[in-house]
Amino acid sequence: MSMNGTEPRKHTISVLVENKFGVLSRVAGLFSARGYNIESLSVGETLDPTVSRMTLVVGGDEFVIEQVMKQLHKLIDVIKVNDLTDESHVERELMLIRVNAEPQHREEILRTADIFRAKVVDVTQVSFVLEATGDEGKLEALIELLRPMGIQEIVRTGKVAISRGPKTRVRKAEPAKRPRVSDDPRVVGFAD
Repeated sequence: MSMNGTEPRKHTISVLVENKFGVLSRVAGLFSARGYNIESLSVGETLDPTVSRMTLVVGGDEFVIEQVMKQLHKLIDVIKVNDLTDESHVERELMLIRVNAEPQHREEILRTADIFRAKVVDVTQVSFVLEATGDEGKLEALIELLRPMGIQEIVRTGKVAISRGPKTRVRKAEPAKRPRVSDDPRVVGFAD
């Protein structure tokens, strides 16, 4: 238990930022300067190419998370900060896992992959590479079942998350506007 009486736990924080160089560095610097660890970080462009969404997973008690949120709001390039932890949201992670494919284990690996809806994306004489998506618990369970076969390598993307339901604003792409002849100040006397 922390000094302020709350248990430390993982928080999923969504941050909308301007899609400019140096923003990621400033956000990461904010965390390292204060001694906070980013457990997971994913960044990608949104519908609007001038805006990116960062999904951060940060461990800490309520006081630490409150401080992180306040500091993020102070950064100039940050548009919006939202702690999704206690809200209704969907989260996923992508994992690639290379596992030994000895002849006596091949069928079991394929059955396990099928149960977890993982896809085989590469096959060699000695290994399979599986692609799996899901929440952290699902991916950890898959790892534990494949561990006895011999895991060679694991690569994970980090968590991505989005709010559920009506809170999410629907934004339609606007069609390109054709300039009207009458809008051109050089054109005189034409009617639409």
